[in-house]
Amino acid sequence: MPEILRENHTTHGAYLALVTGSERKAFLTWKARGEARIADHTFVPPEGRSQGIAAKLLEALIADARQHGFKIVPQCSYVAAAFRRHPEWADLLA
Repeated sequence: MPEILRENHTTHGAYLALVTGSERKAFLTWKARGEARIADHTFVPPEGRSQGIAAKLLEALIADARQHGFKIVPQCSYVAAAFRRHPEWADLLA
């Protein structure tokens, strides 16, 4: 499983992972809104699909939300579906 890298800027950021066999990285991007982060886009290149990379990106966001105390707005369809499958994350919804 690839290492998850974080880009954290004041107003936006991303979780990134290198994908074997691809020049493009997998990513989950977010934008800040008050004390929340809007998870707005998730992408995994075709070479990395069905390997659980998107789930690992989201798990890093969830872990950071728990550690740093922010809430999540699941604007991206992947993140929204994952929140429906994981009711234990309900406390993190903005």
